[in-house]
Amino acid sequence: MHSPFRRSTFVKTLGLLGLVSFAGLASAQKIQLLVYTALETDQLKAYQEGFNKAYPDIDIKWVRDSTGVITAKLLAEKANPQADAVMGVAASSLALLDKQGMLEPYAPINLDAIMSQYRDKKKVPAWFGMDVWGATICFNTVEAQKKNIPKPESWKDLTKPVYKGQIVMPNPASSGTGYFDVTAWLTLFGDDNGKGGGWKFMDGLHENIAQYTHSGSKPCNMAASGEYVMGIAFEYRANANKAKGAPIDLVFPKEGLGWDLEAFAIHKGTKKLDAAKKLADWASGKDAMLLYGKNFAITAQPGVAAPLANVPKDYETRLVKKDFQWDADNRERILAEWTKRYNAKSEAKK
Repeated sequence: MHSPFRRSTFVKTLGLLGLVSFAGLASAQKIQLLVYTALETDQLKAYQEGFNKAYPDIDIKWVRDSTGVITAKLLAEKANPQADAVMGVAASSLALLDKQGMLEPYAPINLDAIMSQYRDKKKVPAWFGMDVWGATICFNTVEAQKKNIPKPESWKDLTKPVYKGQIVMPNPASSGTGYFDVTAWLTLFGDDNGKGGGWKFMDGLHENIAQYTHSGSKPCNMAASGEYVMGIAFEYRANANKAKGAPIDLVFPKEGLGWDLEAFAIHKGTKKLDAAKKLADWASGKDAMLLYGKNFAITAQPGVAAPLANVPKDYETRLVKKDFQWDADNRERILAEWTKRYNAKSEAKK
């Protein structure tokens, strides 16, 4: 005769095994999206948590690097794509991927709320913008005072001999910030296939550059720590460093500011299209825009971002005229010319 104690233990064990297998099944049912990004590492957690509040059944696995590196990686993987989506990568890069037929057009549910200048012009867009990130100069006031170096007001000021060896900026082949700086100078001062005023300006600037970095944040971090007097960077990193107490002023050169959009796209061929569309719907929505607005002065939906303490209220009016398709079409030529002229001062790649 079976003991009732043994029978109840057997039933409990079966129950526990059932719970374990159910938990395993629930975990296995979580969809994992592989998302390539150039977002700052200190932004990813908030965006992931915001998305998971709306869609707890989808995990995001990030592959993160600088814009140029991520763009090159995506292009190299064209024949065997890995990414399900691309989030927080320059719109000029996404325009290039779209030209290569690598993006899945999708109109997210919040598309109509996004300003037309901050999204792909097609009716069903290949990409849409999240926020604007734009140029600023991080100027270390303490080091400048020690060296008796004046604060610049314009890009042209940076070619003056007083700044020799005091400036760091991002390499445009690695960094989206570096690339929008270069294209802005070509827009402002002239391109003419390597013979225009933009290249003459960069020749003069190069005389004063100590190093080209492979990150858009690093020049501002170097200026903040006093390693160099000036770092050409972007307003999120500059604002964040100043808020932490770094002795820097943010300089917004008067000729106009380079910029790009952090943008979103679904990668063509993803096997997780429904989940990628959910991420697109969230990334284009108000909750996401409120998160972007904590870091950037301009979001793709208007009137969402609160003013940033160290960024001028008329920031948007200072941005240079932008043509994402031109940036994409001319990228290879511009980077080849830039590399030939200036790459000798780039930091070593890791």
